[in-house]
Amino acid sequence: MPDGMSPRQNGLLRALPDDELERLLPGLEPIDMPLGQVLYESGSQLRHVYFPTTSIVSLLYVMKDGASAEIAVVGNEGMVGVALFMGGETTTSRSVVQSAGHAYRLKGQFLRDEFTRAASMQYLLLRYTQALLTQMAQTAVCNRHHSIDQQLCRWLLLSLDRLSSNRLTMTQELIANMLGVRREGVTEAAGKLQVDGLIHYNRGHIEVLDRPKLEARSCECYQVVKTEFDRLLPEVNAR
Repeated sequence: MPDGMSPRQNGLLRALPDDELERLLPGLEPIDMPLGQVLYESGSQLRHVYFPTTSIVSLLYVMKDGASAEIAVVGNEGMVGVALFMGGETTTSRSVVQSAGHAYRLKGQFLRDEFTRAASMQYLLLRYTQALLTQMAQTAVCNRHHSIDQQLCRWLLLSLDRLSSNRLTMTQELIANMLGVRREGVTEAAGKLQVDGLIHYNRGHIEVLDRPKLEARSCECYQVVKTEFDRLLPEVNAR
């Protein structure tokens, strides 16, 4: 675990009142989040929630034939495992680490106890869930109506918002699996962005060189998700 890691690197934990965060600290376990690690499988019982700090987790829906598509992405702004405090014990999605890093893990019962005890935590997590549902809905619309180029731009921007740098480690094959499209489509879309000077891509490493142009190239879906998140959770973005 890296020196200086703190629960306050996660936006939701940072937004909690000091006394409520203090009550959580004994249960928060710092963990490594290696690329590709599966946190939940569809239909499995959830026992923990995860608060990413330097990692990103994809929520995927996997079809019977193995095809998959990302329905949401969670990073240092949020939490993986909302079903635990919404009254369910399982989820229909698979949760997979898409960008390696670290997180804090908390037992589900620990979170449920605090959720029913503390009104401020309850209000915070319910607003986060609304923001997450907005992202899921907008992702569905984007995947149906927008080009692969626009989807890739949206995906890059949402991922960058959940990291503290402008670099991602992700192969084109994995991006294609996230977007639910063919790898050739991602290769062509990424090539256009690189030729136009928006990104630099080499052997699974993506660096964004011109974010304003990337935002201009994206569809409206990215801004819808960001605007709603900022409206619902302004304290999460506060440093």
